This record gives sequence, C-alpha cells and structure tokens, in this order.
Amino acid sequence: MKNYKHVFDTLQKEIGRVVIGQEAIVEQILIAMIADGNALLEGYPGLAKTLSIRTLADLMDLKFSRIQNTPDLMPSDITGTYIIEEVSGKRNFKFQKGPVFANIVLADEINRATPKTQSALLEAMQERQVTVGNTTYKLDMPFFVLATQNPIEQEGTYPLPEAQADRFLLKIKVTYPSFEEEQKIVDIYTSGVQVPKMKVLLNKQHLDHLQSVARQVPIAKDIKIKALKLIEATRTKKDLIQYGASPRASIGLILASKARALIKGRNYVSSEDIETLAYPVLRHRIVLNFEAERKGMTTDDAVKELLKKAK
Repeated sequence: MKNYKHVFDTLQKEIGRVVIGQEAIVEQILIAMIADGNALLEGYPGLAKTLSIRTLADLMDLKFSRIQNTPDLMPSDITGTYIIEEVSGKRNFKFQKGPVFANIVLADEINRATPKTQSALLEAMQERQVTVGNTTYKLDMPFFVLATQNPIEQEGTYPLPEAQADRFLLKIKVTYPSFEEEQKIVDIYTSGVQVPKMKVLLNKQHLDHLQSVARQVPIAKDIKIKALKLIEATRTKKDLIQYGASPRASIGLILASKARALIKGRNYVSSEDIETLAYPVLRHRIVLNFEAERKGMTTDDAVKELLKKAK
C-alpha cells in the first residue's frame, strides 16, 4: 500500500504547483473519486474550487466538461437534445450529446439552477446513464459529478433536495487560505509568470485499478460496527436530529474510509479514517431539529456530538 501513497503524494505535489494551500480539499476530492463517488464543494466564490477540479482532470487525462448553472438553464442543456439533420435531402433526428457526456462533470454553482434542472443530474449521478425521450445512453466510465455550491444564505440559491444531496458521497467545506498561502497565491498570479502546465500522471486504467484496490482494503469488525453505530445514532438522537442518514451513508463512510487508508499508505481502515470522514459524509445527510437550530448548531456540531458518544 505504501507504493500507492507515493502516487498520491506525487499528485498532491503536482496540484500544489497551481492550487495553493487546499491540500485537505484536494485529498477529499481524491477520496470521492477513488471511492467512485460524487462530491459537493461548498464555499464562497474565488476559493479555487473550479481550479482544483479542472487541474485534477488534467492530471488524470480525463475528459472534462463544465456546466455553469443559472436559473434559466434547462435539463436538455445538460443531457443533450435531438436536432434535425438533413442528409441527401432526407431529414433525420440526431442526438447531440450534452456536457454530461464526460468523465468529470463540473456542475458549477449547482444551487443556482432550478430544482427541475438539478434533477436532470440525478439519473447520471446514480445510474451512470441518461434517458432522453425513449432512448437510454450509457455514460463513459469513469464518471464523476463534482459540483460546487455557494453557501445557502447567499441570494438566488435553491437548496438541494435531500434526494439529490444524498447522491453526493462527500460534502466538502472549502475555507479561506491562511495569510501566508494568500501571499503565495498573489505572488504567482500577479507576477506575469505563466501558470505551470500539468503533467499527466494517471489515466482511466490507473484510476480503475486504484478504485479496485481501495475496495479490497481490510476493515476490522469493531471499526465497521463503530461506523454503523454512528450512522444509526443519526436516526435515534432525536434531541438533535430530525431526519437521520440512510444506509447509503453507511456504505459511503466505509468506502471513503478505505479510500483514505489507501491514500495514506495504510493496508487497514483506522478509527481516525471514520472520525475524519464522518463530517463530509454526514453533514449534508442529516436534518437538525428545531431545538438544535434554535441553539445555532450546525450539522458539523451534531456530528461532533455523535462522535463523542461513539468513543
């Protein structure tokens, strides 16, 4: 497993030439990809969310497309549509693929699109296929939706429906860089020096192999039970949580923990993996009750309480 750690360290180092100071964010995006899941990045504009995702696509030689979500975006703008094509005097309908037909789809500002358009991504995210009219089109593998969203309190945003939020393996919080990191960012992007081009370090076959290896990382029975009890606690702790997480969260937490163990060069899942990933796996899957919201608690605060009880 230590050989694989070298791969991920090299990836992080190469990304660090362009994206300054977001190591934890990049690591979590990698975890989602190795666990074959989708990720939702939440943060204010200008925090390198889009840049991080685009850079990863370049490093892995994956087909990349970007969807800028706006209130007037239609579902067919994402999935594609039939157009009339005239050949030798005959008119035929031809399917023109939309931007969802890529390996990495960056859904920028997903919560600025209307719920109808957001739902157009649901089938792609879960079934890895798109249905237009009566025809179903399979998407190329690997396929990831890496979406960004602005914090909910910003104007002109639509909260993601619970069913759609649950399709994201991780919800990653993107924070401001430190003062020193911001100095480096300013130095790079105001000096006139060209931003370095990325070297391709992985391809589809490598990624497929890493996903397969991650699933084989062993997890001890007591660690697995700890993860399951944590998810169960989200359904039983009614003094904090109104709606808990589904079995999809249990699967996601264990798969993501296996991926993190691989990235860290370990051949087993540790308690630390479960505790670290409990936040991004659960923060978008639980709904706080009125009393917890009245106290000003966040979903991360609730997860922290659950982890204290689980120890």
